[in-house]
Amino acid sequence: MSEHLLVFPERDDADEVAEELRDEGFTEVRVLRQPLAGEDDAESDEWAVYVREANVDDDSGAVASGLRDRFEATASERGGWYDPEPEPRYES
Repeated sequence: MSEHLLVFPERDDADEVAEELRDEGFTEVRVLRQPLAGEDDAESDEWAVYVREANVDDDSGAVASGLRDRFEATASERGGWYDPEPEPRYES
């Protein structure tokens, strides 16, 4: 199993990326609100796309590496950032 987290400043970007990944058939794709530390204003929240792929058995293999590269580029292209090891709180 492979887990990833792509974080974006805008919800529209997160929604678009999540829709694309769902269309591609990833095992699980969810959009999550990421409150910024120390901020009370919901307008300043970031938006994350949590991705889980059950068909990747080896996190050190070529497929997992390719996914990390792809997700890092996708996040960067939209002004976001990528977390290759999301915290367990994102698991269902």
